[in-house]
Amino acid sequence: MTFNNELISELTKKAAKLRRNILTCVGPDYTGHFGGSFSLADMAAALYFHKMKHDPKDRYMPDRDRFLLSKGHVAIVQYSALAECGYFSIEELAQTKKISSRLQGHPDLIKCRDIGIEAGTGSLGQGLSIGVGMALGLRLDKIDAKVYVVLGDGELAEGQNWEAAMSAARFGLNNLVAIVDKNDKQAQGALKDRFDQGFLAEKWAAFGFHVIETDGHNMESILNALYSADEVTDKPIAIISHTIKGKGLEFTEAHPAGFHNAAMSKEQFDIALKVFGGEE
Repeated sequence: MTFNNELISELTKKAAKLRRNILTCVGPDYTGHFGGSFSLADMAAALYFHKMKHDPKDRYMPDRDRFLLSKGHVAIVQYSALAECGYFSIEELAQTKKISSRLQGHPDLIKCRDIGIEAGTGSLGQGLSIGVGMALGLRLDKIDAKVYVVLGDGELAEGQNWEAAMSAARFGLNNLVAIVDKNDKQAQGALKDRFDQGFLAEKWAAFGFHVIETDGHNMESILNALYSADEVTDKPIAIISHTIKGKGLEFTEAHPAGFHNAAMSKEQFDIALKVFGGEE
């Protein structure tokens, strides 16, 4: 599928804006999950600003597509997208993780239900199970909508994911799309040195999913993967999105484990703002 250059350029700029908003969420000298948020920003931009059916003016429209952030520790990328879409003000991002704020380190359904959060994903590994339930509910209600569940590759060590995957395949949930943000890193370092999961594409296929692989930082490749998922009619879909942890900044890409959950110095923060088109 071919997409015009204007759309690709617009979504690429949106991804940069999300990375800038992530900086607003955290600020200098304060810890935040930069690595996994930056790696997901391009996919989030494609979903929120083009592919997903949703409306900040009609938050609860029945046929909206659902977005579940199973890797909930990178909530700042979802907050950034929701604010950019108009669910709440950009200014509120600066209150993230403050004691009185509704924007906490993990998505809080009770506090954030009205601003676009579909579920509090809690401990890693729960998002796909929730997504299976939502997808089944949409089918029962005969609602034409998709459920997109974003998982971290390290998160797949949790067995609950594979129980959910078997259920999704058993019920042929073609309205469920599992997106694996495969940056090959987790908190303490390279995934292969911690919990090597082997061949993910083959695993998902063996569990009954239609598997699509994509370059998670190439907007045209991302869009092709998302539209290809629409063509699958008999089974759930797994999109394996190959990404770089900390994508967008030389110093975060060079030290992905160091910026899994870390603070930027004021100097690093100012560099990041300039890279992503912001102001000091």
